[in-house]
Amino acid sequence: MGAVKTKRMPRAVREQQMLDAAVRIFGQRGYMAASMDEIAELAGVSKPLVYLYLNSKEDLFSACIRREAAALTQAVRAGVSPGLPADRQLWDGLRAFFAHTAQHPDGWTVLHLQARTHGEPFAAEIAAMRTEIVAFVTRLIAVAAREAHHDPDLPEREVAGLAEALVGAAESLAAWANTTPGVTARQAAATLMNFAWAGLANLMEGRSWTPPVAQART
Repeated sequence: MGAVKTKRMPRAVREQQMLDAAVRIFGQRGYMAASMDEIAELAGVSKPLVYLYLNSKEDLFSACIRREAAALTQAVRAGVSPGLPADRQLWDGLRAFFAHTAQHPDGWTVLHLQARTHGEPFAAEIAAMRTEIVAFVTRLIAVAAREAHHDPDLPEREVAGLAEALVGAAESLAAWANTTPGVTARQAAATLMNFAWAGLANLMEGRSWTPPVAQART
């Protein structure tokens, strides 16, 4: 390829173009296989300009993670109306989550697969995002317990564990939905609601599952 000619534009706009290109290359080729040459070419800029703006491949990848994590978290929060019942909030949040991950498959691959497998500081960026989402889901479960009036004081550890399990299930289901033709965001959200909410409702109404007596000590 010849030298890349660039139009003069605001730095913030140019930087977003670079991040768009980087997310696509990292998502499709992986962090190790991705090259700065490919990213610069796709962004329509010179490689020295990428280094000038974003310093290094590691810094560029970190910037991609931060941007995609912020976008996902914002999408989930924006999809939820606080005044609705807890089950509706959870439903709307799940739909927003699955819609965003479906619309941004490369970004989701960067977050769910690439960032987790290349150590610090990338894993720390993902942990921060996940902590925020788990805290959000924890609050929804706690609100649902209060609304049920049957068990308004579910143990904090149990609520936190349920939130962790739900977020983990959503992450796995998004990865499956994005690689399974014909699965919509609404279908993925409904699958998880059917799996999780019935169990949560039973727990809040005092119908919790208990291990068989013979296995109670394990």
